[in-house]
Amino acid sequence: MKPGPRRLLLVAAPGLALMFWALGGAALFHASLPVGQGAGLVSALGPALQASGAILFGWWLAGAALAGWWAARLHARHVEAPARLADAARLLADNADAPRLETAGPAALAALAEAANRLADQRQTLQTDMARLVAEAQQKVAQERDQLGALMAELRQSVVVCNLDGRILLYNDHARSLFHRVSGGQIGGGAEVIGLGRSIHAVIDRALIEHARETVDRHIARGEAAVSAQFVTSTATGSLLHVVLAPVRPQAGAISGYVLLLDDITQDYAAQSRRDRRLTELTEASRASLANMGAALDMLDYPDLEPAERDGFHAIVRDEVAAMGQRLAALTADASQEILTRWPLQEMLGDDLLAAAAQHVLAQTGRVAKVENADEELWLRLDSFSLIQALGALAGQLVGPQGMPSLTLRLAPAATPGWAHLDLVWPLDPAAGGDTGVQGAARDIAERHGGELWLEQDRPAGLSFFRFLLPTAAAGPELEALEARPEFYDFDLFAASDSSRSLDDQPLERLSYTVFDTETTGLNPAQGDEIIQIGALRILNGKLLRGERFDQLVDPGREIPPESIPYHGIHPEMVQGQPRIAEVLPAFHAYASDTVLVGHNVAFDMRFLQLKEAATGLRFDQPVLDTLLLASIAQPHEPSHSLEAIAARLGVEITQRHNALSDALVTAEVFLRLLPLLKARGVVTLGQAREAAEHSYYARLRY
Repeated sequence: MKPGPRRLLLVAAPGLALMFWALGGAALFHASLPVGQGAGLVSALGPALQASGAILFGWWLAGAALAGWWAARLHARHVEAPARLADAARLLADNADAPRLETAGPAALAALAEAANRLADQRQTLQTDMARLVAEAQQKVAQERDQLGALMAELRQSVVVCNLDGRILLYNDHARSLFHRVSGGQIGGGAEVIGLGRSIHAVIDRALIEHARETVDRHIARGEAAVSAQFVTSTATGSLLHVVLAPVRPQAGAISGYVLLLDDITQDYAAQSRRDRRLTELTEASRASLANMGAALDMLDYPDLEPAERDGFHAIVRDEVAAMGQRLAALTADASQEILTRWPLQEMLGDDLLAAAAQHVLAQTGRVAKVENADEELWLRLDSFSLIQALGALAGQLVGPQGMPSLTLRLAPAATPGWAHLDLVWPLDPAAGGDTGVQGAARDIAERHGGELWLEQDRPAGLSFFRFLLPTAAAGPELEALEARPEFYDFDLFAASDSSRSLDDQPLERLSYTVFDTETTGLNPAQGDEIIQIGALRILNGKLLRGERFDQLVDPGREIPPESIPYHGIHPEMVQGQPRIAEVLPAFHAYASDTVLVGHNVAFDMRFLQLKEAATGLRFDQPVLDTLLLASIAQPHEPSHSLEAIAARLGVEITQRHNALSDALVTAEVFLRLLPLLKARGVVTLGQAREAAEHSYYARLRY
């Protein structure tokens, strides 16, 4: 506990009381003397008092110090200790994982703490039993939830489900990747664009969705069973999205939200535009050629034409026919290539393709094919069914004098980036071969992938092989999961609608939060220190969304002081090539929009953000909460409110300190465990939390 006026008054009170007691006794003694003797007594004792005044003052001061020390000890033993015990008991009452009460101190308090611990153990046992029973009762619901999660993860379609306010309550990873791609974002992995509780109107114009909803309402009013509406919208980067809107009707006649199915049709639209343009050009050019040939044929009908003139008109007809043939051939080649490249392809891990192909070859030929993969992380973009069928057909045709040769399937990246070689290998045998019809069909399949197929021989190695040239697939942004399955849904939002209410009047557990932390080159933003990492997570409806996180290193544009590296572990080479803060802040601003910011000692982080307002034109003007201040309100008698101390008291594990994302995760868990403690002290709404924080002892810095 920090020394303050109340603490100082507590220590000084016994000494002051002794002084006033002695002075009061002297005054009473003086008043009890007969008239005239009091003055004589004072005159007689005056020289003695002056001589021994220092001794008396020293004696009083020693007594006052001893009394103050004893008073402070009694206060700590019988006032502060019970208060801390009460805080810890309240915490234990709300959080079964909180540390047990300390049994040190006075015997009565120790006995009380021991009894409270026994009650807590009994309650935890009861809660464990209840949790087991609830888990068993909800097993079917959990299975359905897992099936939904698996279905959403495997769907190739981008799906977003919203409530009537347009707040996102469910989406799959394809939707996040789609919005990240079409928005031109390079930061945040899509979490800066889409997220639970966020408004879909931030990425799709509200008027379009409202118009589609009105169309759906008209269909429903006419009594139609299957209703939907479609529209096409463009993004800021010029991409085109085809959107299908269908209502969510859990009960007859009651619409609680709507489902959006989205497709990026930019490439299809561009391809259609190219086809239309080519057809238009062919039509115009053919019209001119036909006119020229018609005129030439008309002239050839004249019998008195000179031979040279007749040859010239014949040449015109031949040239125009040849030109039309060339144009048709070019159009046919382009159309054929587009048809081939538009064939539905899917992404598949190379190991999975080899395993499936080997199994098919075994089923077709009865021979085991050895598998070799030069890159276990290689992904391919292909029509796996037709390709595996082609490999089985080729393997079945490979016969020679010795019968079926031994086979090997091998996969390796090609020298050309974006391509890979898939080989069907057998020992070199000039007599071994295959049906040319089978090879032709396999070649068509390779061309369907935009690649090729050819037969090669490696005489030094004594091998022959069919080689497929196949396109690879980009693995995409790697999302390191903080838990087994990220939460991409929250059906509580069907009933949530806070768009018309004031945030200050909202209960804390119903708000959306962005919990963040920064790592910096130093502690003086006004003197040139810069942000080198921003980490953040979101909290929605009292749930920590570990899958919707923001984690970005930042190039500070200046040297990282060597003495700061042991604290944050970020070396200069780690930020080389990373975006500058002017690129990162807009993405973080979008990620944190419509939420309350939360941090620990957050005034430090906010100062760095505020100093960038002029350069970026962005303002983080939403409400801000500080777990340092909130902890001092919830547990006012604790001696320390550092993040480590609070986490230890609340039972929150710290895995890595001074990493922005890890610190944000710890802060988020601390914040969630502080909410019931604040509620017990009457701090329920955002406005109450902000007002209480302003009166905290630690409220020294301003945002």
